Amino acid sequence: MRVYRERLVVPATWWLWCTGCVVLLGTTVWAGLSVLIGVAVYIILEAGSAALLLSWGSLRIEVTGTELIVGSRRLALSEIGSSAALDIEQTRALRGPRADPAAYLIVRPYLPRAVYVETAGRPAGEPYWLIATREPELLAGAIEQARLGAVGRAACDDAAGDHRADGGSTRVDAASQGKDRNAW
Repeated sequence: MRVYRERLVVPATWWLWCTGCVVLLGTTVWAGLSVLIGVAVYIILEAGSAALLLSWGSLRIEVTGTELIVGSRRLALSEIGSSAALDIEQTRALRGPRADPAAYLIVRPYLPRAVYVETAGRPAGEPYWLIATREPELLAGAIEQARLGAVGRAACDDAAGDHRADGGSTRVDAASQGKDRNAW
């Protein structure tokens, strides 16, 4: 079950800027050479730029019923302590001066806002994830919704739903009916 999905695609303006830079750099490299070499320079530079932008924009963020998936990394919902949508200033601080070197950061310069995901128990190896996104409120909400759904499913220890996980029972037991407790 997928709760949230997003792909961090590079904006179209970046493609235009990149093409402009390829034209300028290609013209500089090509100056004084044959037309065939010039065309090859433009093709190589544009193909390299396109490959870079496509790989940068291929990252997917997904929240399922059991885990948070960011690219090839996975974090079980049970390992998430809390999550919060950050504004631009908070994101900038956690990317820079307040960043923990051990944290897992997925940042993109074209995405100024992010979601802070604290790992449960704050392990020294990876205390939090900082995930850049276009919709931080939706991602944080999806994480919390999935966490609550996972907790709700784990709270019941039987298929009928008539026993609580804490050992209590919703059934009327023998003691409340006035029968001998040892009869069970």
